[in-house]
Order: sequence, then structure tokens, then C-alpha cells
Amino acid sequence: MRIRREEVVEEMKRQLRLAVPLFSVGILQYSLQTISVMFVGHLGTLPLSGVSIATSFASVTGFNLLMGLAAALDTFCGQSFGAGQYHMLGIHMQRSMLVVSVMSVFLAIIWANTEPILNAMHQDKAISKEAGSYACFMIPSLFAYGFLQCILKFLQTQNIAFPMVLTSGIAALLHVFLCWVLVFKSSLGSRGAALSNSICYWVNAILIFMYVKFSSSCKQSWTGFSRRAMHNLLDFLKLAIPSAFMLCLKVWAFELMVLMSGLLPNPALETSVLSICLNTFCLAWMIPFGFSAAVSIRVSNELGAGNSQAASLAVRVVLSIAFIEGIFLILIMILLRNVWGHVYSDDKQVIRYVSAVMPILAISSFLDGIQSALSGILAGCGWQKIGAYVNLGSFYLVGVPCAAVLAFLLHMKAKGFWLGIISAFIVQVLFYMVITFQTNWEEEARKAQSRVERSTISSTTTIRDSLLPYQTLEQTP
Repeated sequence: MRIRREEVVEEMKRQLRLAVPLFSVGILQYSLQTISVMFVGHLGTLPLSGVSIATSFASVTGFNLLMGLAAALDTFCGQSFGAGQYHMLGIHMQRSMLVVSVMSVFLAIIWANTEPILNAMHQDKAISKEAGSYACFMIPSLFAYGFLQCILKFLQTQNIAFPMVLTSGIAALLHVFLCWVLVFKSSLGSRGAALSNSICYWVNAILIFMYVKFSSSCKQSWTGFSRRAMHNLLDFLKLAIPSAFMLCLKVWAFELMVLMSGLLPNPALETSVLSICLNTFCLAWMIPFGFSAAVSIRVSNELGAGNSQAASLAVRVVLSIAFIEGIFLILIMILLRNVWGHVYSDDKQVIRYVSAVMPILAISSFLDGIQSALSGILAGCGWQKIGAYVNLGSFYLVGVPCAAVLAFLLHMKAKGFWLGIISAFIVQVLFYMVITFQTNWEEEARKAQSRVERSTISSTTTIRDSLLPYQTLEQTP
């Protein structure tokens, strides 16, 4: 098949129109936690330490898990939209909301016991108490965050992005004001930042839901609440659970690195440098995150519509963009290596250490950009289960053991941790590449259309069967 230049250019435009606003949404969502830590940092070392641990604990045990569960909508909503089954998008979203709501109840119990959990992990008791108090005030944000992720996926699979940017921007600005009031002008202290988080997540969720309810753009995809969302939960969970593990297995590996850094000689220095590197890594990840979401939408839409050639083109285009973006990122991080540490610290030892690790960090960010694009392709195809197995093997059979050997046995310290992460990324990318390039896109298009048809027929049958007793009564003389 010969691809025309015009087709490539048009596909690039489509992906950029999606990736840029989705990147913006990611930054704005990420900024809520960052703003909280910045405000609390002015209250002293103890509140800052407690909030930092609580934020990390909340991400690992809550936010990432909910985001992963909602990511199943990349497949369900994306393929239904491509197939023209617009009414099914609202059903899928409600089904996802039901799942994340139930999960949030269990996560809320974990968050309510943050202090004893941290004490059991031999954390400082004063810091654990501060973190536990902060986490309790964050509990309302769990439910809002889960709903928000479902609505965002519902909209982005329809190529609707600007309202998400607008509502996320409003929430971020409101968070700055509320943090100033609740942290500095009330007696709540650090708990005020947690309360502001909860309020702003709910404001964001309510605003974006009001858009869905009243906008003409969602008239076909949102037809109101339906009992059909209560059915076919097993089919949804078959994708949602692997989707959650696919994301969380990677995130948990990074958190494990932070915990392991505390076992190194001079743990204060090692933990500080690793935290700076992780923050930089997460910031750099927001760009490939946008392209990952964009290609997931493009692939799922085209497969659902039966356009196998267009899906294949979307894959080639996003991998090319990811490679070029990754090269630029490497150059920027290497050029900034001697000054980047000054942004986070005045300690010369920390600055020198960060400078030495930056080239390794640049390589890991490059590989992460490639794997993010490939992960988006897997999500668009509904291959989350495969992705979960690959992530389990690459990070926990290769990455973490390599990191431990390099950091502790070969005394490479923080550099060893990042080299271990690089080894995991290499294995992950190789497996993803093999899976992607061996794909029969015509067969995947047939599978996508079959998935949409099964979902639609099942929902139609369910509602018809539920009405059957009433119809029988009406026909009885």
C-alpha cells in the first residue's frame, strides 16, 4: 500500500490537534498536587514532609488505580464512536463510573488508615501523623477524581478536547486561591491544601459533566442515565483491570525506587536527587502522554469504523513523532544538565549529582516517549492484558533487579536506579514493537467491530428483556 504525503500530513494534524490540548489537561491536572506541596512547603519542614509522603501514597494507592480503570474507555468508547454507535458511549461511561465508585469506597478505607499503614512501614511517627491527617481530608477527592477521569475519556474519544482544557484551567486557578485562603488564612494548615484539592476536583467534575449534559456536541453520545450500565460489567472489568495494572505496575516500580534510595549511604542526598529526577521525568512525560492519548483515540476510532489502513497510518505517524520529540528532549536535557539542579536546590552537592544523572535521565525519557506511544496503540486496540504482562516482566523481572544490583552491589547509587529503569524500558519497547509490527490491522478492525456489535446487541437485549414482563401484562386480556 502506497501512502500519499497528503495522508501523512493530515494524520499528523489530527494527532497534534488532539495531543496539544490533552498535554495541557495533563499538566493542569498534575499541577493540583504540585500547587498543594508548594503552599504547604511554606509552613515548615514537617508539614512538607508529611504532605509529600501523603501525595505519593495517594497517587500509588488511589489516583493511578482509578485512572487505569477509566482507561478501559479508550477501547470501548473509542471503538463505539468509530463504529457510529454514539449512544453506547454514555452507557460505557456510566458503567465505568459505577466501577470506579465501588473501588473508591475501598480506597477511602485505605486512605483513612494512612497513619497506621505508614507507621507499620517504619516511617517517622510525626510525619506519618501529618500524612494521615492530610490523606483523610483528601478522601472526597477520590470519588470526584474517578468521575472526572471517566468523563474526560468519554469526551476525548469523541475528539472533544477544548472544554477539558477550560475546566481544568478553572480548577487549577481556583486551587491557587483556595490554597492561599485555607492554608494561610485559616487554622487548617496543611489540611487546607487537601480540602482545596477535594473541592477543586469536584468543581472540575461538575463543570465538565454540565458540558456533557447541555452541549449539543454530546447530544447523541449522552442520552441520560440508564439501567443498561448495570449490565455487562464483567466484560468491562476484563479490560479495566488489566488496564489499571498496565499503568500501576510502571508507577509502582518508580515508587519502589524511591523507597530503595532510603537504604543507600547518605539517604538524604540520594532521596533528594532521585525525587528531583522523578519530578523532571514526570514533567517530561506529559508531552508523550498527549500523543499516547491521541493515538489511542485515532486507532480505536479507525478500528471501530473498520478503517484498518487509517489505523496503521496513525501508528506509523505517532511513532515517527515520538522519535523526533524524544531526540529534541534528549538535547534539551543534556544542554540544561548543569543548571537544572539550581531550580530545585541551592546545595552544590545536589546540583552536581543531578548534573551527572541528567544524561541517563534523558535516555530514559526518550525510551519512555516511545513506550508511551506504543502503550496508546495497545489501549486503542484493546490489548491492555498483554500490556500488563509485558510491564510485569519488564519492570519486575528485569528493571527492579537490575536497579538493585547496579545501585547496591556495583555502588552506582542513583545512577544505578535509573540504569535499571532504562533496562526495563528497553525490554518493554522491544516487546511492544514486536507486537505492533506483527499486527494484522484488517483482523483487528474486524475484532473491534465485533466487540462493538456484541456490546450493542447485549445492551439492546437486556433492555428488551427487562421490558418483556410489562409487555406481556399489556397483551393479557
